Amino acid sequence: MAHPTLDKPLKIDNRPLWLIVIDRTTRYQVLAGLIVVIGALFQLSPPDGLSIHGYRALLLFAGTIFLWVSGILPIAVTALLSMVLLPLAGIMGEKQVFALFGNEAVFFILGAFILAAAMTGTGLSARLARAMLARFGRTPRRLAMTVFFLAAGLSFCMSEHAVAAMLFPVVAEIVESLGLKAGKSSYARLLFMAIAWGCIIGGIATFLGGARAPLAVGLLREGTGLDFSFAEWTLAAIMIVIPLLVIGFWLLVRFFPVDIDTVDKGRQFLNRKRLETGKVSANELITALIVVLTIGAWMVFGRELGLANIAILATAALFTFRVVTWDTIEEYVNWGIILMYGGSIALASALEKSGAALWLVNKGLAAFTPSPFAIIAIISLVAIVLTECISHAAVVAILMPIGLGLAKGIGIDPRVITLAIALPAGLAYCLPMGTPATAIVYGSGFLKSRDIIVSGAVIMAVSWLLFLASALFVWPLIGLNV
Repeated sequence: MAHPTLDKPLKIDNRPLWLIVIDRTTRYQVLAGLIVVIGALFQLSPPDGLSIHGYRALLLFAGTIFLWVSGILPIAVTALLSMVLLPLAGIMGEKQVFALFGNEAVFFILGAFILAAAMTGTGLSARLARAMLARFGRTPRRLAMTVFFLAAGLSFCMSEHAVAAMLFPVVAEIVESLGLKAGKSSYARLLFMAIAWGCIIGGIATFLGGARAPLAVGLLREGTGLDFSFAEWTLAAIMIVIPLLVIGFWLLVRFFPVDIDTVDKGRQFLNRKRLETGKVSANELITALIVVLTIGAWMVFGRELGLANIAILATAALFTFRVVTWDTIEEYVNWGIILMYGGSIALASALEKSGAALWLVNKGLAAFTPSPFAIIAIISLVAIVLTECISHAAVVAILMPIGLGLAKGIGIDPRVITLAIALPAGLAYCLPMGTPATAIVYGSGFLKSRDIIVSGAVIMAVSWLLFLASALFVWPLIGLNV
């Protein structure tokens, strides 16, 4: 009998030893090179008009962007590293830096994550999904439409990646029950793409769809003292979301035509699953009540009581009624995003307070004295393209200090700049790396890269144009003038 370690032939690397060493230590070489370059630049005098603190903040900002884009270190570790380096480089005081980790946005998103974890952990979200699909998905087109709008609707009150992860197995069950085959079924591609696009579009509608909106508002508040209530943000975003949902589904059925006549087997499967699940549990009812009351409180009392305070009270209620356990929370909450918040807010604050952001603006876009609308168009375009390559929250952390500097230097409403960065930063359709929702459905095996990229490029262009139309014609009606 052959030894298990010898079942596969050994592969011998015949390259020279020095080449092997270079190949296997590339990551460390890049890090060492970055440290040397930043260290050397630290010794130079700052450019005219920029303080030594602002110069060092810009160098640290550039190094952070490089690490975020390259992915050499996890995004949360990079943010924490920049937070530690701020006092070490003499840019900000230690107490001032670490106090920013207590920003309201950090605790708001923590509470939102815990609410989403309760919905997933109790099975409430999966029950709701199966019930909606069985009730409204009577024809192939209506089933796809239900998947799309359900994904969008759930992303109004849950993190979009959590919605995608929850709906994916439900849709996979439907596809399997219908006997659809990878590479042959256009309808299967339609169902999976409906999850991705629904989550992406719905995820920008409120503070709850992703980390970028609370982070952007936290940076706005820290830099200017201005704020958005939950209702104000939703009102501004919904002007884009509603037409985008209509156009988005129309585009989906054009790119992925329905090629089956009936979904009866899929509906029978869903109904059987609902029977197996049984009656609604007490924990599901309590979770539903707490979520509804929390969202209502955010919309009505968010400005008076504080979004974070309401979120933490809701979390306390979940634990009081023993709906969730800490083990459940640890399983579903993205702690990396929480950690990233503190570092990103501290770095953005350093850029603003040291004058580095304003100096950068004066040397950049502002030198061309474009119109305010041109600034909005450019920065939103940069955001929507950049978010295809790196984390949504990282895009916000990179662009917000620059955007707030632009607002101060050119006289644009900082709240409009915040929307111009945070909303497009959530609309990544083209690449699996752009958003977890796209990566999840790409993993189904039913979609090719071309399916995602071609259709994604079209809806991304439509999204940007709708954003510009809203900024120019609709937002002034609600007091947000460009």
